[in-house]
Amino acid sequence: MKEERLAVELGISRTPIREALLVLQTEGLVEATPNRGATVRSYAPADLDEMYQLRALLEGHAARLAGERIESGRLAALDESCERFDALRSAGDVRALAAENQLFHETILEATGSDRLTAMVRKVVEVPLVYRAFVWYSDEQRLISGHFHRQIAAALRARDPERAETLMKTHVHEARDFIVAEVAASVSATPQEEQ
Repeated sequence: MKEERLAVELGISRTPIREALLVLQTEGLVEATPNRGATVRSYAPADLDEMYQLRALLEGHAARLAGERIESGRLAALDESCERFDALRSAGDVRALAAENQLFHETILEATGSDRLTAMVRKVVEVPLVYRAFVWYSDEQRLISGHFHRQIAAALRARDPERAETLMKTHVHEARDFIVAEVAASVSATPQEEQ
């Protein structure tokens, strides 16, 4: 991505393009090379595995804290999210399903009351592949994800922080196993460029 070309395509000056690319570079989403432009950063299976391991630790901790702190309004929000998730899964609306998944996880983060933990989780989840994960999921995998959401919500309702943490870690690890396998398969299927 070159600043000049993006500016022409979008009909804006180069300054906001440059600023946006700097933000994306700071967040690790693009890599900039002098005189060559920016490229979307790709992640190897090992990179994704590590990010999901970190996500499991952080979101597991968030579920534990939420199990100790969550109030009835957020419990109701989680139950409503589970209902919408099931309806969206049946309708096959992948984009809305991904947004509902994010809402479920965000509600748990908000229940922790920890801005620091929320920022750390968001940093790990920002990887574009995480957001595209639902595109790759089969209906069975989406069903499993919805089941985990219901089980996590039930553990939080029961004020069982340990169970909520265990379920969240398992939920994230299930996603990791699937995504890492998909990326590894796509990497091995892509012909390598000759050096």
